[in-house]
Amino acid sequence: MIKIGLVGFGKAGQAVAQVLQDDPRYQLCWIARRSVSTSVKATPDLDVPMTALTTPDDWGQWLDTHPVDALVDFSSPESLHLYGEEVRRRGLMLVSAISAYSKADLDYAQTLAIDARVLCSPNITVGINFLIMAARLLRKIAPFADVEIVEQHFREKPEVSGTARKIAQSIDVDEDRITSLRLGGIVGHHEVIFGFPYQTVRLIHNSIERRAFGTGAAFALAELQQCENGFYTFDALMMRRVHQELLIDHSS
Repeated sequence: MIKIGLVGFGKAGQAVAQVLQDDPRYQLCWIARRSVSTSVKATPDLDVPMTALTTPDDWGQWLDTHPVDALVDFSSPESLHLYGEEVRRRGLMLVSAISAYSKADLDYAQTLAIDARVLCSPNITVGINFLIMAARLLRKIAPFADVEIVEQHFREKPEVSGTARKIAQSIDVDEDRITSLRLGGIVGHHEVIFGFPYQTVRLIHNSIERRAFGTGAAFALAELQQCENGFYTFDALMMRRVHQELLIDHSS
């Protein structure tokens, strides 16, 4: 059983916590967030302690007394630099779903991957990463097709979706081909539209509930456990699984 510490307890973090606690492969040991009314307390719906860790020293002391095998981060870019050296020193698995990492943040995460298994991906739902794989394949088959990307999210999300940017990067189209809509009641919608002569192909993914992030985190942890130290993306782990399945089919 993999012991997990969860970083961040916003809407996404709360949904992820519930999924991880219900998964028999994992033990959710504690939750870290920016502040709590006391240093450690139980959450209303989850039988795990919660703590505020605001400095690298806090992280070192907490992990000494509350060791885990992996961190799952749904907080903010700043957190990486608070716990990063502990990931390196302890060889922890890290699954990070932060969408606003700067290039400097990602460069730092890659240095951690020398001594640990690190996954950084702005969206770790299984469905969206399958969409990215399919879009990359179609782009290679038909590089002449027109491509547009549409992303829709809840009204309060201010920035362009990091997932949409990743899709654009993955299929080598400019980010000005991304159209963003902000509407009430939408968790997350991504669509890649390929315009061919005489036909149109639409690849669509909808996040219905934030618990989809939890199932994605669970998949990522299971795959990382089988990997060597290194820096991974979610689609790389999915492609690794596809290759394994193809080898099994070919051998049988």
